[in-house]
Amino acid sequence: MLLKAAQEGPDYSQFIFIVAIFAIFYFFMIRPQNKKRKQIAAMRDGLKKGDQVITTGGIHGKVVEVKETTVILQIDASTKIKLDKSSVSLDASTKLVEEGTK
Repeated sequence: MLLKAAQEGPDYSQFIFIVAIFAIFYFFMIRPQNKKRKQIAAMRDGLKKGDQVITTGGIHGKVVEVKETTVILQIDASTKIKLDKSSVSLDASTKLVEEGTK
């Protein structure tokens, strides 16, 4: 009986299981995360004067000036702050348009 089991060949079910787990991780975790990261990078590269944005710290402001790596936001009539582009999390004007259509 032991010889018969050894002669049947290798069992590929474990290999198929590992490939299936990797595919699930890719399609449900890695791929959406990469897509979101690309969307945020495109939004940051497309910032222009007058855009309403929200920072990762929750500060709402209007873009006054855009440089290569920094952005100057106007928070109040007399308050401006200089931030790194990576701290801008989303475009508030786009968010308001999306919420209005729902």
